[in-house]
Amino acid sequence: MPENLLIPSVDLRIGSLEEYNRRQKEKAAAHHHKPKPRPCITISREFGCEGYPVAERLRELMMQKTGDEWVLIDKAVLEEVARHHNISEDILETLGENNQILNEVLATFSTRWKSDHDYFKLLCRHVVALAEQGNVIISELGGAIITRHVEHSYDFRIYGSDAFKAATLARRLQMAPEDAEKAMHRQQKARDHFTREFLNQDDHDPALYDLLFNNDRSSPQQIAVTIVAYVEAALRLEAHPVSAR
Repeated sequence: MPENLLIPSVDLRIGSLEEYNRRQKEKAAAHHHKPKPRPCITISREFGCEGYPVAERLRELMMQKTGDEWVLIDKAVLEEVARHHNISEDILETLGENNQILNEVLATFSTRWKSDHDYFKLLCRHVVALAEQGNVIISELGGAIITRHVEHSYDFRIYGSDAFKAATLARRLQMAPEDAEKAMHRQQKARDHFTREFLNQDDHDPALYDLLFNNDRSSPQQIAVTIVAYVEAALRLEAHPVSAR
């Protein structure tokens, strides 16, 4: 299933990541102190839901609201980062080998998982490092699970009916409806297997998320706008907590 056809070129997102890292270095050099924690947003979805359009629109809105650079990270970006040592080092320089958050994340991995451990550990290190820097949107990658110990991390999931998801795939990939439905079930099964076997979690569990969105009823624009409002309200409450009556 050519899922990469659903997502624009990784080169554009790598360029955004490089610009993001450059600005973080400039700010660190200018202020010489630990920056205020900024939000990290994770988006999970059932296969066939419009996760990437939501993430792209969310990035645009958050940049407009904050006036800062935001970066969108998914598996394709991290795989490309792993091939570019200089970019990889820029990201990981903020994350020590004994980072407690990373240790807690890795402790959740299934003991049955042996192959590719070092590779996925590297990807997790990147996710945690970016999440801790903030102003990052993490699409998929078990983001809600991996970043659950990170301060100011907000987690959202998009779900939909089988009919909606199959129709969306058929339209975007120009597939026959019956082929799209088969692909949807096959890819969802593979995703569910990954989170169960590798992360000892069920990412369908609503307790992992701040909000759930029904893609049948909510467009990418509606979802993105709602997430922005939720994150803004949460940060405002954290900054100025309401006294208990």
